[in-house]
Amino acid sequence: MASYFDEHDCEPTNPEEQYRQNALLELARSLMQGLDLIDSGAFDLSDWDQRLPPPAAKTAVQTLTVVVISAEQAGLKCPVCLLEFEEQETVREMPCKHLFHSGCILPWLGKTNSCPLCRLELPTDNPEYEEFKKDKVSCLMSCFTFCHITTTMYSTGVLCPKCKQT
Repeated sequence: MASYFDEHDCEPTNPEEQYRQNALLELARSLMQGLDLIDSGAFDLSDWDQRLPPPAAKTAVQTLTVVVISAEQAGLKCPVCLLEFEEQETVREMPCKHLFHSGCILPWLGKTNSCPLCRLELPTDNPEYEEFKKDKVSCLMSCFTFCHITTTMYSTGVLCPKCKQT
């Protein structure tokens, strides 16, 4: 009896090659699912540019903690410019505890309200955006609760009417 590979005129792949092929297939599936979500209207991209985060509130920027670099911190790098902090240098600390040179983080926060590393958001002076954030969190929480309850009660595979996902 001929082997499977002889019968189908193919060669067995090594485990590394098989893993790479599976990873590429999974990436392709994920991209296609994302396109399906966009096509279904789950994401409204028509006003995407209006939903980009506005600059951080002036009061939030002014109240950022000023930190003097200690001997232990000397040698750490600013995540924006990648220059090392020097002992006794003053830097700004975000609420998430990430440290930045003032000359790096202040212009950044003048354009957007989030930490460049972890995307923790500072408050803004834009009331519409602040309301949008509250609505987004509220929607996500109610959707999560609904999805969790329906998945628990009816097993997996139930289509959530709010987020359009199973």
